[in-house]
Amino acid sequence: MSMPTVRLTMAQALVRYLCNQFTEIGGERVPLFAGVFAIFGHGNVTCLSEALESAQDQLPTWRGQNEQSMALAAIAYAKAKKRRQIMVAASSIGPGATNMVTAAAVAHSNRLPVLLLSGDTFANRVPDPVLQQVEHFGNPTTTVNDAFRAVSRYWDRITHPEQIISSLPQAVATMLDPADCGPAFLALCQDTQEVAYDYPEAFFRPTVWSIPRPRPDRKRLAEAAELLRTAKKPLIVSGGGVRYSLAEETVAAFAEERGIPVVETIAGKGALTHDHPVHAGPIGIIGSTSANALAAEADVVIAIGTRLQDFTTGSWTAFSPGATFISINTARWDATKHRALAVVGDALETVNELNDALGAWKAPASWMEKTRALFAEWNALLDQHQAPTNAPVPTYAQVVAAVNAHAGPNDTLVAAAGGLPGEVTKGWRVKNPNTFDCEFGYSCMGYEIPAGWGHAMAKEGDGTPIVMIGDGSYLMMNSDIYSSVLTGHKMIIVVCDNGGFAVINRLQNFKGVPGFNNLIKDCRVREPFAVDFAKHAESMGALTRHCESLADLDAAMKWAQTTDRTTVVTIVTDAYHWVPGDADWDVGVPEVSTSQSVQEARAQQVEIRGKQRVGI
Repeated sequence: MSMPTVRLTMAQALVRYLCNQFTEIGGERVPLFAGVFAIFGHGNVTCLSEALESAQDQLPTWRGQNEQSMALAAIAYAKAKKRRQIMVAASSIGPGATNMVTAAAVAHSNRLPVLLLSGDTFANRVPDPVLQQVEHFGNPTTTVNDAFRAVSRYWDRITHPEQIISSLPQAVATMLDPADCGPAFLALCQDTQEVAYDYPEAFFRPTVWSIPRPRPDRKRLAEAAELLRTAKKPLIVSGGGVRYSLAEETVAAFAEERGIPVVETIAGKGALTHDHPVHAGPIGIIGSTSANALAAEADVVIAIGTRLQDFTTGSWTAFSPGATFISINTARWDATKHRALAVVGDALETVNELNDALGAWKAPASWMEKTRALFAEWNALLDQHQAPTNAPVPTYAQVVAAVNAHAGPNDTLVAAAGGLPGEVTKGWRVKNPNTFDCEFGYSCMGYEIPAGWGHAMAKEGDGTPIVMIGDGSYLMMNSDIYSSVLTGHKMIIVVCDNGGFAVINRLQNFKGVPGFNNLIKDCRVREPFAVDFAKHAESMGALTRHCESLADLDAAMKWAQTTDRTTVVTIVTDAYHWVPGDADWDVGVPEVSTSQSVQEARAQQVEIRGKQRVGI
């Protein structure tokens, strides 16, 4: 007996499949693929766009302004949805495709799902070379889409229409696998998109996906409980995986019951509110004095859902050489870092089972007392740096505090590269869980405004994204101000103009090199001049105000909360004054130089490397 089939082009079948994938959020069945960001070109406009146009009531398509930025918006959407829903980003071949490589790297580094669809050359090669094709003389099967191999968790090239029957379920499974989550990429050959095939109707049967929760190995769990019971000064490092596992309340309750302080990574910040009784601040290079002091003393460190990036570990100088690590992670790769006792499993389930295995054990009460005293000192230091003054140019700390004060409890702070990650990770006081997104896995300049658009879509009016961005990142990617006004997705953007790439200028100076090619005044230019960011944003349909003082900023933030569309607030900010850090960072400094300041910086770097905990 033959299987019932339906005859569709490959592009039509792909879209129909996406429309029939579902997931559950809060007990409600919702589409797994919430929409498509797309820019059409000759590699996808005649076939994929035809299929998307027919399905737009089920799978809405949003027009992007830049392929990279629309994929970044898709990534932020997935982050806001805690990896429970996925957006698609579709481009043509050539530059449209390669524009998305950076975004794929952002998703890969941050373990976030996004489905990337790019047009490709002809499978039959008859019209080769086609427009925008990059030819490889020794291998005609290579196209620019092969660049995505290095930045994708799943990669495939569709050269026959029936290949999507096996490829699409694998792509979805990869994006929903908590251990292997990341971008899935499909290269769609132009001629294959048009080919009709008799697809089994069963392929399009509605499917409800759920994210698996792998349980830990019993023996490893028992070893972890035994090790933790020996601890006098235990510490939890809470990473982004805690949020994606929906384990925020579980980890907080476990920490409170057992008397263990919780410090947060950059991706993990926001799992707890700032004032939660076990919260001890962000850890690492752009962390708090409280968290770093605890890390230096901790004897057993429980790393939950973190990949232990160098900004978290102070390039592995933040922890005592004698500290022992228990690493709870769905990814074996992350769990086995730095000689940790690897407990591979879902954060929520593993923490619950670890709690059950611990019996009556609690950390000494004096340890939590010390934590609270250290955190109080940190808050006092923040208050000191954030207090308003009459200085003509406000500091980043003061601007962050002013914006934070006017943020609603459900407004989400969005930041990425430059000086703002340090200032908001240290100084933003989270009011409600999961209202903080600082992209620092890939530290991608230009993430901020597209991410604001993605968060606004995901929030659906439940709070407003507040994007804090420097002038350098603004100039790099700003066109989704226009996108957000067009589509009615409001965000508030605060542009801090410090005259160039100020934080990297700070690092350059700190390592002995005079200001060079970072601040506009130090570049090879005819004459430095400032951009009027307010006028620029206004030309894209945003409402805008330029602020000359903290008082202006205060008034502008009150106003911005009342507007009906994307609103941009600009303010000149001090390029040299930052909240100080107390953690080390390993960067390359010239071993040989004629500069005395570079020689001194080199000596300091050698000293830093002498403190490092050497792992694997």
